[in-house]
Amino acid sequence: MSQSKDLFDDSSMTFGEHLEVLRVHIIKGLFGLVIGVIVALIFGHQIIAFIRQPIDNALQSYAIPAASQEDDLGGFNIWDYTSSFFSSDDETPANDVTSDVEIPDSTATKTDSSSSSADGTKTSAEDDLIELTLPADRLINSLRRALGDSIPLPTAESLKGKTVPLIVRSPLLAALQREIELLQIDTQNLRAEQLKPVTLTVEEAFMTYLKVSFVAGLILSSPWLFYQIWLFVAVGLYPHERGYVKIYLPMSLGLFITGAVFCYYAVFPLMLSFLLEYNRMLGVTPQIRLSEWITFAILFPAMFGISFQLPLVMLFLERISIFDVQAYREKRRIAILTIAIASMFLTPSGDPASMTMMMIPLLLLYELGIYLCKITQSKKPFVDDVPA
Repeated sequence: MSQSKDLFDDSSMTFGEHLEVLRVHIIKGLFGLVIGVIVALIFGHQIIAFIRQPIDNALQSYAIPAASQEDDLGGFNIWDYTSSFFSSDDETPANDVTSDVEIPDSTATKTDSSSSSADGTKTSAEDDLIELTLPADRLINSLRRALGDSIPLPTAESLKGKTVPLIVRSPLLAALQREIELLQIDTQNLRAEQLKPVTLTVEEAFMTYLKVSFVAGLILSSPWLFYQIWLFVAVGLYPHERGYVKIYLPMSLGLFITGAVFCYYAVFPLMLSFLLEYNRMLGVTPQIRLSEWITFAILFPAMFGISFQLPLVMLFLERISIFDVQAYREKRRIAILTIAIASMFLTPSGDPASMTMMMIPLLLLYELGIYLCKITQSKKPFVDDVPA
């Protein structure tokens, strides 16, 4: 009867010594993680600004059509309103002649070169100057009616189609003009504020800051964490197994980073433009919650990074003799259908644009997986030698 053999009989270290080594590496890894989180907390504002950049750019592009339509206060125009005192018509072509006119303000008595605005502040005489554009022929007709024929004036017909810009000094109209300009600026600022991410609770911004800092610290310290894991695992690996890790681990990391960068710079702009267009079509204003966007902006690139590991998964399955190159080629149609379904579930937004942007790279990576399996074909570890 065979006696039971302990797992660590052939090891140079006892089970307790293995646990002690594991504890040391865990403490070192946590120490590196704490340093990474502290650094991320210091630069948390810049990190959040970087994560917010896609949604901010998308909202800015979304707001351009609305901002290009100037607000005229419901059809009120100070120039047309003032011109109506001189003429009942409303056509005003381009400039030609310039004239200075001073309109006395009946609401205020001028005692010096300064006047008071609507809010009580003093304004200089130059601040009270505004420019009005009047049709020349109508101005001439008004002067003829006022002065009669004693002063020779050009005929209205000869001036038809020309305009006269009048420099008018009126504290009342100047103050009204300034208020309208300030109101337009406030309206534009309000529209811009409405298209920024929002928070719905008092602590949401603080908790989001901590969440982003922890994730950023984890990413920043990940090389050190992987190194500590490698120091512990490598002791139990054969030399050829360590060679596999040294080759395929950098490849896996490169594919993950490529997927995340592709999502951030290529998929996000197209996806956000597609989704925000439905807000414009339905006539609603999007209100983006900051914490939800941060979660989405972290999860979505991670999904792309994981999906970009497809060639290595295919290579692993080929190495353990589950599939071979010929099987991958014959099952290409089934693979395309599987990739399409996986893209639907791996994209949190579920929109056709992001699904397509994930599906196309995965199809290319499937072909890359076939190529890797072909150029690295070797004897399968689970295939027995058949004697001749």
